[in-house]
Parts: sequence; C-alpha cells; structure tokens
Amino acid sequence: MTLPIALDAMGGDFAPSQIIEGARRAVDELGLEVILVGIPDLLGDTPGLDVFACSEIIFMDDDPAASVRKKKDSSLVRAAELVRDGNASAMVSAGNTGATMASALLRMGRLPGVVRPCIATPIPNPGRTPTVLVDAGANAECTAEMLVQFAQMAASFVSASYGVASPSVGLLSIGEESSKGTPLVKETYELLTNMAEINFAGNVEGRDLIPSPVDVVVTDGFTGNVALKTLEGGLKFIFSAVLEAIGTNETTKAAGDVLFEYLLPIASQLTPENQGGALLLGLNGICVISHGSSNATAIMNALRVASEMDQAGVVAKLRTTIRPDQD
Repeated sequence: MTLPIALDAMGGDFAPSQIIEGARRAVDELGLEVILVGIPDLLGDTPGLDVFACSEIIFMDDDPAASVRKKKDSSLVRAAELVRDGNASAMVSAGNTGATMASALLRMGRLPGVVRPCIATPIPNPGRTPTVLVDAGANAECTAEMLVQFAQMAASFVSASYGVASPSVGLLSIGEESSKGTPLVKETYELLTNMAEINFAGNVEGRDLIPSPVDVVVTDGFTGNVALKTLEGGLKFIFSAVLEAIGTNETTKAAGDVLFEYLLPIASQLTPENQGGALLLGLNGICVISHGSSNATAIMNALRVASEMDQAGVVAKLRTTIRPDQD
C-alpha cells in the first residue's frame, strides 16, 4: 500500500491557500496521495484532501530548536511524526527551514554513521541530469570529514535518483588548482583525492554551477547557501531583463514572438518553482524542504520530488553508503 505524503499546510509565505492548491494539483495531476497537516479552522476548504489536525504553528521568525521543543502539536512536528510512525512516506514543508530540519532530525533521527544531515539542492543542468549542490544551508560550520560524508551521501542520492552509475564530485573553491582555497577546502581536497569510492573531479568554481561539469558540488552550508541564493537572484534578473527587452518596441516584440518558442523550454528548466525542493540527506526518512515563497506549482513539484525519492529508495541506499564506523 502506498503511504501518503505529509504536507505541512501551515508553512510558507502563501500558506495555507497555495499549499492546499498545490496538494490538490498533486492529487489530480500526478496521482499522489497527500495528507494535509494543519489547524482545521484555519485551512478553509480542503477539496477531497485528508487532514491531520494539529493546534500550533511554527512561524518563520520562531527560533528553530526552541519552537520544536515547545510546540509539540505544531504542523511541522506532527508531519515528521507521521513519517517516523510509518503513517506517511515523506514530509514536505515550505515553512521555517531551521525548524523543518530540527523537526525531522529530532523525530525521524539520523541514519547510523551520519554525523550531520545536509541539504541537497538539485540545480538544473540543461541537456543532462541536474547537478546536486550540497550542503545548501544546513551546516554553516563544517569539518573536512563532514564535507566528505556530504559528498558520499550526495553521490548516492544522484545514483539512486537519476541513475548515474558513478557520479562525479567537485569541490567548490576559488580555483581549480589543489593549492587554492581555505584550509578546510585544502584538507577536504586531500581526503577526497584518497577515497577510491568517490569519483572526485577536483575543484570547481562558482561559474561551474550552471552549466556544471560535475554531478555533485560539495561545500559547507554557509558557502552553499550564498552560492545558491546568488544563482537564484542572477537567474531572476536575467529573466526579467530579457522580458523587458522583448517588450521595448514593435521590433523587439516581433522578435520575441519568434524567440519565445525556443526560450520558454529553457526558462521552464531554470525556474525554481519547477524544481520542487531540496532533500535533507542523512535522515531515517524523507524530508523535502521547499522555498518559503513557494506557490502551488512549487508545492506540487515538491510533492512530486518526495514521491520520487520514496520510489527510488534513497533512504535505503544511503543506509548502505554510510557505515557506522565512519562516525
């Protein structure tokens, strides 16, 4: 029997209306089973969707750890418990990222041997499978051993999700040479070089995120989050600039009519809402973190990602990848 996906209906800038609409579309268009976790009196109309009732909300500005401890009947905590107790296949939230991670970690637990969970964000790579950036924000301060484990988990994730037999791994730095980078980067470079089970391709730079020559880009959570947000902002600016230029006059509008046919597929691949969400790797369960400004389309795709991760058996694959003696 297929288990439903637990969706935090109270999390996100546009909750609960866009969350509910995304869930409805996931059911109608993708055939997924979804259970909304939220406060019934605040949800309004939930057309044909099951609801797991809770009484509290963890807000965007709440302290992550404290709120998870105090608000035990919040939508985030209850969604994580549904996965832990075997009543849901995965959880999805567009709410407080720190609280989402804390809820998932405290309720689901880590896989044996995992030092720290990390956020794996697929970055569209036109013409090939996505490149996975890890860590994209879970751990601001890291050790070289943690980065190596992130690389292992991300490579396993790529293999299970996209069917890449031997995913290539690049280390984000300020130059391709092994002598470039911080002490952390240099130490990590040496460790990755000596690991036969990792297909290490050496250092990559920020310009190598799109398009990327590797399947996995590994870095600490602080650098990864800055790189990801910079990339998102740059793409948003480019899209806006192109649309503005095309609408300047009759000549550019005519050119736009011709170019749109070719530009729209590219824009669709690069639009964040079509990517769904990021996976929190290293947990004994599936947790997909969606952007705080997620609309219905983004939520539908986040639910799709959660379902795909469940079907691909990502957690089971990670369990065999990370050995307890690596802790």
